[in-house]
Amino acid sequence: VQLVESGGALVQPGGSLRLSCAASGFTFSTYDMRWYRQAPGKERELVASISSGGGITTYADSVKGRFTISRDNAKNTVYLQMSSLKLEDTAVYFCYARGIYRPRYEYWGQGTQVTVSS
Repeated sequence: VQLVESGGALVQPGGSLRLSCAASGFTFSTYDMRWYRQAPGKERELVASISSGGGITTYADSVKGRFTISRDNAKNTVYLQMSSLKLEDTAVYFCYARGIYRPRYEYWGQGTQVTVSS
């Protein structure tokens, strides 16, 4: 099982990035997906989630209107489109998968660094 994030980079405030998380080793379409982030010295926080079929999405208040989560079940990939980036969006972003059927296996990616700086 693997979740491999990519797309992290150094970007200026107001800029945009798209993160990708490529999944393998499990039936991607039967897993809800989430993006978390963790800034230095802070706890990991949930940024966005998307249901297994893609029909339901949720966002942290801090990113609503700026970030969009999506998935392509044919490509076993989940995305996080980030725009109007702020300094406080700087963090390591992690991909997370949770099965919709018992025993609801959970998997984490290794993270990708997003740095917002002028």
